[in-house]
Amino acid sequence: MLNSATRNKIDRLWDSFWSGGISNPLTVVEQISYLLFIKRLDDREMLRERIANRTGEKYQSIFPEETYSWRRFKNLDPQTMYDLMLNKIFPFIKSLTNGDSAFTQSMKDAVFLIQKPSLLYEAVQLIDGLNMDDQDTKGDLYEYLLSKLQISGVNGQFRTPRHIIQMMVELLDPSIEDRICDPACGTAGFLVAASEYILKKYTSPEAVFTDEDGIVHDKIGDKLPDWNYFRKEMFFGFDFDSSMLRISAMNMMLHGIDEPNIRYADSLSSGYEEENKYTIVLANPPFKGNLDEKDINSKLKSVVNTKKTELLFLALFLRILDLGGRCACIVPDGVLFGSSKAHKEIRRLLVEENQLEGIISMPSGVFKPYAGVSTGILIFTKGGRTDHVWFYDMEADGFSLDDKRDPIEANDIPDILKRWKEKDPAKDTDRTGKAFFVPKQEIVENGYDLSINRYKQVVHEEVEYDPPKVILARLKELEKEIQQDLDELEKMVG
Repeated sequence: MLNSATRNKIDRLWDSFWSGGISNPLTVVEQISYLLFIKRLDDREMLRERIANRTGEKYQSIFPEETYSWRRFKNLDPQTMYDLMLNKIFPFIKSLTNGDSAFTQSMKDAVFLIQKPSLLYEAVQLIDGLNMDDQDTKGDLYEYLLSKLQISGVNGQFRTPRHIIQMMVELLDPSIEDRICDPACGTAGFLVAASEYILKKYTSPEAVFTDEDGIVHDKIGDKLPDWNYFRKEMFFGFDFDSSMLRISAMNMMLHGIDEPNIRYADSLSSGYEEENKYTIVLANPPFKGNLDEKDINSKLKSVVNTKKTELLFLALFLRILDLGGRCACIVPDGVLFGSSKAHKEIRRLLVEENQLEGIISMPSGVFKPYAGVSTGILIFTKGGRTDHVWFYDMEADGFSLDDKRDPIEANDIPDILKRWKEKDPAKDTDRTGKAFFVPKQEIVENGYDLSINRYKQVVHEEVEYDPPKVILARLKELEKEIQQDLDELEKMVG
């Protein structure tokens, strides 16, 4: 989590845009994102240069001129900086990839809206003063920036906490053979985390190094067998918010995905036709309530006849996964125990026609301060069969569950990952603990109820009371003491 000094700097940056005449929160985030992109692009180039120097590989900068790099650009006077940004740097970042790429398509309507050289200069200096040396800080910084949208009531945008994303990625353990999709990608948090996981997985110990600033670089990917596939064909994201698409495309590029497949699409609508394509789906889809019936893809409605987005997205995941493909997704608690016909049908599908592997119940404070909804994580494989379902009762995620979300010691995530890897239906039978298996037949008998409270056994501590005679004796003694106190008070006032 960010310290207060960094949060204050972002607040100052935000305020400078408002005082500079840009008051639309989404526009502010988008314009700041362009500047962050330029800075991080230069950071990435410096890292590429270091790695090339270590490995002996040929290095060629992506910048056509040195002044395009942040390290040079930030030192210019306000007017020169503004002219260079407007006429050269911004057109350059819009055309970083070829004209048909998803990145170029998402950036084609991007507009540089900072009108004052003084505002640009102030924003550049504030951003340059932010500590962005490691990826965790970058993620926290961006998460805090996006929280401004939620506070402002814009689009309900908020990010899934990064440590939850990383846990879900590790649960699925993706490899270079996978084809990964988030059909409601937002800022591409899941796709970025999956790409980093794979880079780290395919990095040899001897390739890890610590730079002069003390930052450990352990996501080199020197053992990746197919860089072209990783950079261009492995990750796919869809969203119907053009601003979020631009932000997510920039986010992916800055994490080494040269041609991110981030495209405009309403994945629940009739215009989205993909089927049987991906080996992994990672998602936290929006829970918007009901859609207009005429806008819903008929193929999804044939699976589950509903207008509720949280149920339609589950039908979508099953549709776009290839046979044997896996999914880890976040759902509101109501999906697990809802009593409507549609709720029961989607749960029946997961249990009877696919392999429902695990359910992690999360505490309601995980998404605070942006949302207080109780949620769970579903883990399933398309096809196969369900014999047992693994349940885990997460009570702590390493942060306080109030609006502050301060770091705390209590954290179930390491235990979740350990138990997931070692899970055994024959051994994990104690339903008074955090993790246990439930046989399929019991789930069927309970109307496909998937809430952990249906199956977890609560052990009540036995309280031993003193014998009645002892209690009565104490009451008499207490009554005697009260009478003595009253007698003393009476003497004092009389």
